[in-house]
Amino acid sequence: MLTVIGEALIDEVVRGTQEPVAHVGGSPMNVAVGLARLGHPVQFLGRFGRDPYGTLISAHLHDNSVLLPIPPDEGATSIARAVVDDDGAASYVFELAWDLPGLEDRLDFLLEATTVLHTGSIAAMLQPGASQVLRAVRQARPRATISYDPNCRPSIIPDVEYARREAEKFVRLADVVKASDEDLQWLYPDLDPLTAARNWLAIAAGDAGRGPAVVVVTRGVDGPWAVCAGGETQARVPATEVADTVGAGDSFMAALLSALVDRELDGAQRRDSLHSLSTEELARILHYAAEAAAVTVSRPGANPPSREELRTRIAAQEPDPSSTSAAAE
Repeated sequence: MLTVIGEALIDEVVRGTQEPVAHVGGSPMNVAVGLARLGHPVQFLGRFGRDPYGTLISAHLHDNSVLLPIPPDEGATSIARAVVDDDGAASYVFELAWDLPGLEDRLDFLLEATTVLHTGSIAAMLQPGASQVLRAVRQARPRATISYDPNCRPSIIPDVEYARREAEKFVRLADVVKASDEDLQWLYPDLDPLTAARNWLAIAAGDAGRGPAVVVVTRGVDGPWAVCAGGETQARVPATEVADTVGAGDSFMAALLSALVDRELDGAQRRDSLHSLSTEELARILHYAAEAAAVTVSRPGANPPSREELRTRIAAQEPDPSSTSAAAE
């Protein structure tokens, strides 16, 4: 069982006097859907209200075979509202509630069969829920691989020093970390993003063996790059016609985790094997995840591929000669 804990919300777009257009969103929720479409059993631990928007979220998750062990509550479903003016400029208003009361009492049962726990984004920054998520990660770590994506939202969490402290708490507990170059530029403005990623990996060596085995940086058109104990590697962005980039990073994250599970590198008992991952194998994983993101950007919205779609796309490609690696000295 794979577990994703984090926010689900509604992205609401308002244009003039037109009726709002609502889309189901939330980075962790998108990752849960992406993993389910890739054929994995997934449960999503989040919150939304017993209201029409909450019904949209629930239906979306159920339609994608994602388990929902936590029922909706009486609060309002979180909304990220974009108000678009006549010139096309958007201003944003957030109505967010992130709290998981009673979660700790159920964690032993909910995490009993979990081999991977993924979290990040608003869920790992916004209080009071962020502290609850951190406790859940600590409780899961003795049995599960921990995955983290900061997916920073400066418009919601503008205090970069606070965000940096919170992010580093999760990095220290994570086995797999994925961040965009924009995330790292914001968190560490005085560092090159790849240097910041190397520093995160170094936590493993400098903190009694705790810390990530793999740190991945997505870089838009420059392609994903990653560092592990064996060295550094990267992959090119697959050729595709872009509809939009909504959900691309979440699809990449889901495929990255899927590839690790397919290689039987999930679960705390396999942590040593994960830390021994070669750059050659990591390059293949990056290529797989990049292909998943390419499918998503080729169509509107956060619409990750199924396993069969991804298999068909990769089978139609020429062998990828572009992934490169450099062994650590």
